[in-house]
Amino acid sequence: MSYETILTDLADDIFTITINRPDRLNALNTQMIRELIDAFDVADGDDAARAIIVTGAGRAFCAGADLSGGGRTFDRAARPDRPPVPNGPDGRPDLSHENARDGGGRITLRIFDCRKPVIAAVNGAAVGIGATMLLPMDVRIASSEARFGFVFSQRGIVPEAASSWFLPRIVGIAQALEWCYAGRVFPAQEALAGRLVSRVVAPAELLPAARKLARSFIEGTAPVSVALIRQMMWRMLAAGHPMEAHRLDSRAMFHRGRSADVQEGIASFLEKRPPHFTDTVSGQWPDLPWGEEPAYR
Repeated sequence: MSYETILTDLADDIFTITINRPDRLNALNTQMIRELIDAFDVADGDDAARAIIVTGAGRAFCAGADLSGGGRTFDRAARPDRPPVPNGPDGRPDLSHENARDGGGRITLRIFDCRKPVIAAVNGAAVGIGATMLLPMDVRIASSEARFGFVFSQRGIVPEAASSWFLPRIVGIAQALEWCYAGRVFPAQEALAGRLVSRVVAPAELLPAARKLARSFIEGTAPVSVALIRQMMWRMLAAGHPMEAHRLDSRAMFHRGRSADVQEGIASFLEKRPPHFTDTVSGQWPDLPWGEEPAYR
C-alpha cells in the first residue's frame, strides 16, 4: 500500500512511522486512519522490524482531527468519506454496526494488538486523537516543545479512541479526569509530572533517544519473548485476579520452555557470549488463552 499521509522507514531493525501532513499540523483524516492501521500490519508481519517508533513531521505530532469540514466533522451522517450507519429494525441508527465504530479506536486497538514494542517520539502538539493515539504505545518520550491536550470537553464531544480505558490506567483516575474535565493544553513538563510521558528531552535529542531506547529492546533479546511480554502486560491490566495472570504465565512458560530460543539463551549465558535467537514472531506465536476477543457487535 502506498501512503499519502504517513511515511515509513525500516533501518537497523527499527520501523519508524512518521505522520506526514505538516501543512495541517498532521491532523488526522480518514485516509490517515487506514494508513496507520496498515503500517502496523506491515510492521507486525515483518520479522526484520523489531521495534516501532511513531513521530510527526514538522511542528506537530498530531494536532487532532482534521476540522476543515467544520461542524459536521464528528457527524457520521454528514460525512461522505465515511460509510453510512444503517438503521436497525426499530428504524434508528444501529450503533452496534461496524460502520458506527470510532476511527480513533480502530487505531488504538490495532496498536494494542501489536506484537512489537512501540515508542512514541512526541515532537510537538499532541491534541485530541493526537494525545489518545499515544496511550496504547508502550513508552512516550516528549520533546520539550511538545504540548498535550485531551480537549474533548471544549469541543462538545467525549474522549475517544478507547482512552477512557487507557488513560486512567496510565496516569490514574484523578489525573485523567482533571485533564479531560478542563480540556486544556498543557506542556511537556506537566505531562512528565503526570506520568503521561517517561522523559522530556531537547528537540534535537528526541529521535536519537527514541532509537537508543528501541535498540535496548532489540539487542540481546528474543523477539518472541518481547512480543509475548508486550501482550501479557497489556492484557493483564484488566484481569480480575492474579490467577488469570498465573494461568497465562504457565501456558507461555510451557510453550517457550520447549523452544530453540530457550536453549540458546541458556547456552549463551553459560558460555558468556551474546545470544543468537532464531525463533520469529511470525512463525512462533503460541496459542495462548488471551481471553475471549469480543466482537464489536
